[in-house]
Amino acid sequence: MTLRLYNTLSRKKEDFVPLDPDHVRMYVCGPTVYDLAHIGNARPVVIFDVLYRLLKSEFARVTYVRNITDVDDKIIVAARDKGIAIDTLTADTAKAFHADMSALGALSPDVEPRATQHIAQMIAMIEKLIAGGHAYAEQGHVLFDVPSMPDYGHLANRDRREMIAGARVEVAPYKKDPSDFVLWKPSTPEQPGWDSPWGRGRPGWHIECSAMSETHLGESFDIHGGGLDLIFPHHENEIAQSTCAHGGKPFVRYWMHNGYLTVNGEKMSKSLGNFFTVRDLLAKAPGEAIRFYMLGTHYRQPLDWTLDGLTEAKRGLDRLYGALRGACDIKAAESDAPAGVRAALEDDLNTPLAIAQLHETATALNKAVPNEERAALKGALVAGGALIGVLQQDVEDWFKWAPEGAAAGGLDETRINDLIAARAQARKDRNFAEADRIRDELASAGVVLEDKADGTIWRRTG
Repeated sequence: MTLRLYNTLSRKKEDFVPLDPDHVRMYVCGPTVYDLAHIGNARPVVIFDVLYRLLKSEFARVTYVRNITDVDDKIIVAARDKGIAIDTLTADTAKAFHADMSALGALSPDVEPRATQHIAQMIAMIEKLIAGGHAYAEQGHVLFDVPSMPDYGHLANRDRREMIAGARVEVAPYKKDPSDFVLWKPSTPEQPGWDSPWGRGRPGWHIECSAMSETHLGESFDIHGGGLDLIFPHHENEIAQSTCAHGGKPFVRYWMHNGYLTVNGEKMSKSLGNFFTVRDLLAKAPGEAIRFYMLGTHYRQPLDWTLDGLTEAKRGLDRLYGALRGACDIKAAESDAPAGVRAALEDDLNTPLAIAQLHETATALNKAVPNEERAALKGALVAGGALIGVLQQDVEDWFKWAPEGAAAGGLDETRINDLIAARAQARKDRNFAEADRIRDELASAGVVLEDKADGTIWRRTG
């Protein structure tokens, strides 16, 4: 089956045909590192990680670039409010971001450029835009001249006047047109800044991604991804900058955007008490469960986050891991992902259908009798899980996970094992009342026992 992707630019699914069949190139907007990542930040990371895994399984070479924005007004304000140096804030936040995304099973991108390491490239691109009549300098600022690009607004599918009316556009005396946007702005002595032909200053947000993508992927490349909220103005402005800087050469062939995320039906907000960082959720559930929940909704659809939904997602993974646990007596055969899983993903990353296909494979594994068939199905289930980034843990470790700082019912793993040993001794002594009491004590603490021929295994239900 041919990989088909929904292209925001054309507003339809298209067959994916890379510019270079031997080298697929993808850029995804990364974090602005001023605070811990929240679940809205994590959704595009997880979505485009699945696409990255799929592309790597089908093409000889894939280069995935995800940037880090480490110069931004939000960073300046956050560092000032915390009383720490900007470099310290961005280094610590980037480290936390990496740890959180790793916990969600996201692979590292091939290249992770930082904005502050590409100032020279940004200045060079701005100079090209000025020389081409697409930008102008005024009062220490450099602005992109939006009316100089006739088809500006094509990605957002809105005309310029409509976009200005619907956006908070800064009206400044140095602008020729209200829609013009900043490429470079002056810095005060206490703000980060770099020398430039227009004085000491710093880049605007949009030029950063244009310069970094050109540096690492070339003037034209295959896929650009991000959240729906980035279509305008960020991605629209990237197209304008990059296209005009390169003499009208096409910038990106396929634009992909994930849908919005709400919490309990409302926009996530600290004031509403429904704001969750990834770090918050990792204390409540395994990273794979958080990932699995996100993949249970198609990436282009809105995702409403609830803690009940997260619990259900963990139960769904419990069932898949349970099938693997039930086949622990055999080694998984080398296998490709089930055809149904791959077909679902090749249809514009239909992860809900891919998950349904994994459950079908798990059902077949649970029912299989000949060991050869079980080994093949076990291998297929593991391979299918790997394609979407789940079923990557040791089975026993999965079932023994406990919320951070609080083992189930106050029982840690050592205490659970001691109680299981005491129960085994009670059964040996035919003291079945004591054995039942211990089972009930464990059950009330969220620990379920399973007696096997070669001993007792356990799992947490929380």
